[in-house]
Amino acid sequence: MHNIKELRKNLNIFKKKLADRNFVLDIDEFEKLDENNRNLINEKEKLEQEKGVLSKSKNEANFEKSKKISQKILEISKKQIDSQKKLDDLMQILPNISQDDVPVGKDKNSNKLIKQFGKIKEFSFKIKSHVEIGSKFNQIDFDTATKLSGSRFVILKNHIALLERALINFMLDIHTIKFGYTEISPPLIVNADVMFGTGQLPKFEEDQFEIKFENSEQRKFLIPTAEVSLTNLVRKSVINEDHLPQRFVASTPCFRKEAGSYGKDTKGMIRQHQFYKVELVSIVKPQDCNSELERMVSCAKQVLDELELPYQVILLSTGDMGFSADKTFDIEAWIPSENKYREISSCSSCGTFQARRMGAKYKSKKGKEFVSTLNGSGLAVGRLMIALLENNQNEDGSITIPNVLKKYMNNLDKI
Repeated sequence: MHNIKELRKNLNIFKKKLADRNFVLDIDEFEKLDENNRNLINEKEKLEQEKGVLSKSKNEANFEKSKKISQKILEISKKQIDSQKKLDDLMQILPNISQDDVPVGKDKNSNKLIKQFGKIKEFSFKIKSHVEIGSKFNQIDFDTATKLSGSRFVILKNHIALLERALINFMLDIHTIKFGYTEISPPLIVNADVMFGTGQLPKFEEDQFEIKFENSEQRKFLIPTAEVSLTNLVRKSVINEDHLPQRFVASTPCFRKEAGSYGKDTKGMIRQHQFYKVELVSIVKPQDCNSELERMVSCAKQVLDELELPYQVILLSTGDMGFSADKTFDIEAWIPSENKYREISSCSSCGTFQARRMGAKYKSKKGKEFVSTLNGSGLAVGRLMIALLENNQNEDGSITIPNVLKKYMNNLDKI
């Protein structure tokens, strides 16, 4: 969320910055809601002061007057609660504003290519997709998964299932041993407050899997990404400045309805309702946000470098970034069957945007200040498998296992 005081002072700047994010801020509506809310708060406070003065008086004639003021305070309080909710509803759907060096544009067409890495392999035979590769050995099974769960699910078997587990362990070792992230095994079910903290609610409720519990006072959701659980580890807390930065990594299943992707990537494992992802989260001081973002991107790139897979890094435009982000780099791996790069990681700085929603602060020499949060895929497991299977395929249909992965694959040379 944004600081409402900053919003009041810089309305026109916010309107322009939000327009860059494809969000139209109605200044008149905001000012009307804000002014009405503040007037009600002031009116309530004046009546409370008046009541306070009367309560000190021993004059019985003031008792009835105090009673009437109490009733009026109650009426105004109800109006103010309603007014505050309307203002909060508006504030909660405002996306984060971008950093100044983020390219301005409505969509992905304005994204900026930073650099390409690795050499794209030339094949002397007809390339197979990961679907064809998996189907040949009956190790990637979409048909049975559809019988069990519907579309956008998959069953992995034998060596492909082992490959999934191997990639997870390989990435966790890189991020914990090489880069010092603390491994976390977080809950996969969280409450609505936690989903609100990282920006999934209320704006993106239709994309979430909600769990129905009998007699539950709280709404519960399956996590769409471990970012939700990891970032909220610091919610409603004040961290000592000496304990920053904090860096977390987790491998979890992720659950998404993909509500806005009807007709997109309906075949294969690119876009699933359930998938594994290794997620990175950093909690830092605001001044360290950009350097931490560069570090996080480097950590994600290391995985692809060690697996010797070709990829590129993209700086997303204002119109292509996620709701909570103020700057995002995407890492896209080369997918031979599609003859193009596809997103395999998205690393974002969120500034203090999520911290304000969570109430996460740190204690500095100036006092208590909001922390900054960052998150990134390190990497998406399903898409990494696709890239590895397709880039490492051989003419006989086998898959060559990268050297760094063999110890996680029972020393197999090929699948």
